[in-house]
Amino acid sequence: MIKVGIIGGTGYTGVELLRLLVMHPQVELNLITSRGEAGRRVSELFPSLRGFVDLEFSPPDGAALKACDLVFAATPNGVAMHYAPGLLEAGVRFIDLAADFRIKDQSTWEHWYGMEHACPELLDQAVYGLPEMNREQIANAQLIANPGCYPTAIQLGYLPVLVQDIVDPTTLIADAKSGVSGAGRGTTVANLFCEASESMKAYAVAGHRHGPEICQGLNQVASKNVGLTFVPHLAPMIRGIHATLYSRLKTRAPGQDFQALFEKYYQDEPFVDVLRAGSYPETRSVRGSNTCRIAMHQPEGGDILVVLSVIDNLVKGAAGQAVQNMNVMYGLSESTGLNLPPLLP
Repeated sequence: MIKVGIIGGTGYTGVELLRLLVMHPQVELNLITSRGEAGRRVSELFPSLRGFVDLEFSPPDGAALKACDLVFAATPNGVAMHYAPGLLEAGVRFIDLAADFRIKDQSTWEHWYGMEHACPELLDQAVYGLPEMNREQIANAQLIANPGCYPTAIQLGYLPVLVQDIVDPTTLIADAKSGVSGAGRGTTVANLFCEASESMKAYAVAGHRHGPEICQGLNQVASKNVGLTFVPHLAPMIRGIHATLYSRLKTRAPGQDFQALFEKYYQDEPFVDVLRAGSYPETRSVRGSNTCRIAMHQPEGGDILVVLSVIDNLVKGAAGQAVQNMNVMYGLSESTGLNLPPLLP
């Protein structure tokens, strides 16, 4: 059994992580920390876990965390980096669900996250936890930077065409929509039901902190710097990411079979589902699951390829992907604890 600890389990990502881990046959939950909820039963804060999690939230205790085999950090940005050095030194494997280790360049990270990095010496050691891109490195890693939700949906949609070098990497456009849970569990006016319901809006058009993370990954697979215009939107739904991805084909070869290209690229991936030609993936089709569903279109047979990519932002975009990374790290089947059908309605 893998002895697991969780730092900060009181947000939407934390409760989703708990939901998945309590059903994992190889996991033993040792502790869940929270400064604000210490001493309170987990099932009292999250009634959905009553009968599944008997633990109380405990104060962050370095010794107790170091007794774990693996620790997940489901904390706000800027917290996990203060725990990582001590845990790694103690031989604990560490998966950060926030952004502390996603961006390799220290100055870029500090610019976008507005704080000094506490352990920049670990940035190179951290492995970016997108299994479809870095599976071999994840298997041998001690420190995993779990990808963001927008970056997961967008990178999975672009990987096949960039690897095959069939699109112009300098003119990529990602138009992406997220459910309100992507903003976290904290209360803000913009996230209130009366503000977010029956409306949709763009935000961070001038620049979003997920932009450099996405470009870093796409640069890796394209072996050159990509040019990406990324526009996120807030959609009136609880869960889900829908990314509409545009790229310009380098050549317009008659009969070019993008369906076959994507199917072959993802044929061995347990959590990427390439839909039949002409399909339109819906966010509700992945709700509660670790699956990314993808479809391709070539409007009027022109030189623009449109890829549609949908995920659940809390599962494949966060907690589910973290569990998938844990499975890879411990040599388990990637589907262990994650082979769940989506919820409908």
